[in-house]
Amino acid sequence: MIDRAEIEAKAKELEMAIGETKEAAKNKALLTAVGVGIIIVAAFWLGRRRGRKGSAVVEIYKV
Repeated sequence: MIDRAEIEAKAKELEMAIGETKEAAKNKALLTAVGVGIIIVAAFWLGRRRGRKGSAVVEIYKV
């Protein structure tokens, strides 16, 4: 026969497992977001630098 204590113990065990999984997923999502942010900033910075390097400076004087 199944006791109330056994059901409560199993419920607490499942609750702990869900909590651990939730924390792991949250940490992974945060790391992924930070990584994507770094890649976007680096691509922007490198593209901007390359654009400045390759562009010609044209000066027009009105006489």
